[in-house]
Amino acid sequence: MTEVTKICCIGAGYVGGPTMAVIAKKCPHIQVTVVDLNEARIAAWNDKDTNNIPIYEPGLSDVVAEARGRNLFFSTEVDKAIHEAQMIFISVNTPTKTYGAGKGQAADLKWIELCARQIASVAKDNKIIVEKSTLPVRTASAIKDILTHTGNNVQFQILSNPEFLAEGTAIEDLDAPDRVLIGGDSTPEGKMAVQALVDVYANWIPRERILTTNVWSSELSKLTANAFLAQRVSSINSLTEICEQTEADINEVARAIGTDSRIGPKFLKASVGFGGSCFQKDILNLVYIARSYGLQEVADYWEQVIIMNDHQKRRFANQIIKNLYNTVNGKKITFLGWAFKKDTNDTRESAAIYVADHLLYEQADIAVYDPKVPESQVYADLDYLRTREQEENKKGVSVFKDPYEACKGSHAIAVLTEWDEFKGYDWQRIYDNMLKPAKIFDGRNLLDADKLRAIGFQVRSIGTNVLEK
Repeated sequence: MTEVTKICCIGAGYVGGPTMAVIAKKCPHIQVTVVDLNEARIAAWNDKDTNNIPIYEPGLSDVVAEARGRNLFFSTEVDKAIHEAQMIFISVNTPTKTYGAGKGQAADLKWIELCARQIASVAKDNKIIVEKSTLPVRTASAIKDILTHTGNNVQFQILSNPEFLAEGTAIEDLDAPDRVLIGGDSTPEGKMAVQALVDVYANWIPRERILTTNVWSSELSKLTANAFLAQRVSSINSLTEICEQTEADINEVARAIGTDSRIGPKFLKASVGFGGSCFQKDILNLVYIARSYGLQEVADYWEQVIIMNDHQKRRFANQIIKNLYNTVNGKKITFLGWAFKKDTNDTRESAAIYVADHLLYEQADIAVYDPKVPESQVYADLDYLRTREQEENKKGVSVFKDPYEACKGSHAIAVLTEWDEFKGYDWQRIYDNMLKPAKIFDGRNLLDADKLRAIGFQVRSIGTNVLEK
């Protein structure tokens, strides 16, 4: 296998864009082309002002500014990029199926298959195909099946190289990852393909952090990592209800168990629930795989992580309703935050969407402010649920560009995303302009509840039982 000098990535989304930008920055000798059929998205990646690229990640626009036009290119010419590249990353969406067998659990591999067929039709020489999308175990064999039966006499090696990025810190994670995982065949050709990808990452990552496994272990490791992290979130959230009933404080409990070196402090932050594109999808995938092999107890075990997460979101919404005298009909409730976590504009599976949906059932008027999420995305997220007509979502939800305007005249504020800027607001000013009693439901335990109470707010934080005076 000759040294890789041209890489193509199919899919210009949250994984493909940042990953390829960092590879281009760290490997100026490799030409990196990111392709996507979505012309508007590619146009945004090529915007003269890199602050307008379609994905917000701290540090990403600087990386793109440095490499774009030198050895990083964004294009809609998919066939050309496939034809020229020695290594092709597949980084397309693999959402949970919304139809047919496995609906609600299995991954929809339609886009992956279309990618494989397109590569098969274009490729004239040997290629290394790298799975970057989050995939169910044994997807590589399906891709290989399509590619090896094209009749072009081209050799394909399929590698699994799952991403372990956390949105909001993706550039740091790519810059100095805990580990890079590469799975490939144990044949001589497979080992050469693995080595070719190891050599790319070795331009900036110490060799001991680059782990190699077989393809199946690599695919399953990705699902397992996300399942374990999500499980920690659901575990701590399950205890918030006990804390609220018993006067224990979930923050103190988390700190106490987090100092145990066997447990560690990460992912023990109580909240309204986890979101993001991967946690739920990957656990559902794990559940589906287990069920398809008849492993019911394994499936039930992991499904409980999702059940607890859904319960936490519903519970938060119900707490707002109960606290507002069992009716939110016609009441203005302000959401601070819509993104699933701070420092990203990604809203996929955000807790805010489901809390809003629940409150809209109860005829609430919802005001939304998020520093990075545009108005169109808020409506798109609610419309995607198909629980009501688009016009009803428009009527029930208003999106504001100014947090003080969003809070003016509202009965209650719900903190749904842990944006740092919320802590620095003039809360006295917000209090003065709200209806009384002014209530805050802190779904992220972000704000200083004692200071807010001193102003006059009634505050409910997750996992603490402080009875209002």
